[in-house]
Amino acid sequence: MTNPLPPLALTMGEPAGIGGDIALAAWTRRAEGIPPFVMLDSPERLTKLATRLGLAVPVRIVSSPAEALELFHQVLPVLPVALPHPVEPGFPHSGNAVAVAGAIERAVKLALAGEVSGVVTNPIHKKVMYQGGFRFPGHTEFLAALAAPQGGREVMMLTCPGLRVVPVSIHISLAQAVATLSTEAIVAVATVTARALTRDFGITAPRLAVAGLNPHAGEGGTMGREDIDIVAPAVERLRQVGIDAIGPLPADTLFHERARRGYDAVICMYHDQALIPLKTIGFDRGVNVTLGLPVVRTSPDHGTAFDLAGSGRAGADSLIAALKSAAEIAANRARLNV
Repeated sequence: MTNPLPPLALTMGEPAGIGGDIALAAWTRRAEGIPPFVMLDSPERLTKLATRLGLAVPVRIVSSPAEALELFHQVLPVLPVALPHPVEPGFPHSGNAVAVAGAIERAVKLALAGEVSGVVTNPIHKKVMYQGGFRFPGHTEFLAALAAPQGGREVMMLTCPGLRVVPVSIHISLAQAVATLSTEAIVAVATVTARALTRDFGITAPRLAVAGLNPHAGEGGTMGREDIDIVAPAVERLRQVGIDAIGPLPADTLFHERARRGYDAVICMYHDQALIPLKTIGFDRGVNVTLGLPVVRTSPDHGTAFDLAGSGRAGADSLIAALKSAAEIAANRARLNV
């Protein structure tokens, strides 16, 4: 009998958001095959929140992830995080930003040490984090600083049942995304993606579709030359190194059901080109996966939802999908011994 993998680490995210709500709700659904996890959070906050939500969730402080694995089905195990400012659902305070970032950093260190099998991050609020001194555009970039990417680049993938998308650029303006798009960037992102599809998702011969930047992929240069001068050379370079890639393909016909049967992931040229179809097709089941890191990291594909915090109306499906996805990726890596 194989030994079970260590539990996942689940970070609290923005404490005034819905992270606590959905974590508590997910634990109550643990009979649905949810992998064991240990929370990095304030146990006092979680206990108070469970009472507010009317959820019978016994919260237990643990000293290690190994202890959490033993107790998960009886209690919600928590590695305690001290929050310097009182938490009121829906009303964030930048005074807690350092603690929020510290929980993420500790989770990554646990993963690097092999004490947890992966990291699942609840949503943070970037503006509040910036006000508290955080200097990274988002989770993805912070995680890359904590755990150096393999191959020198971290990549953001969004998944839902039936679709995986990867934007070449992430948290920059559309103008910047177009101005900085390069053949080299597309090749780098696609290479990390192809490797991850095998290592993390168990796809032995991954197929990539590469979206065009312009309407109709530029239509032969009549709507811009970027697809001819930048995207097409990237696709050719990928093919030369043995990666099964096609494109540039018009984005407006790339995401319908029949088209999705022809690839395992789409390389998109900018943030919204990737996220609009993903959230349209699988809004409640979207998962953010950071590719290229030595640690497994996923997160629910939604924000802090301050308007829902503490109300009991926040759905936990995306978080549950993120937990299950992290466990599956960890199992694939363990099977391949990578």
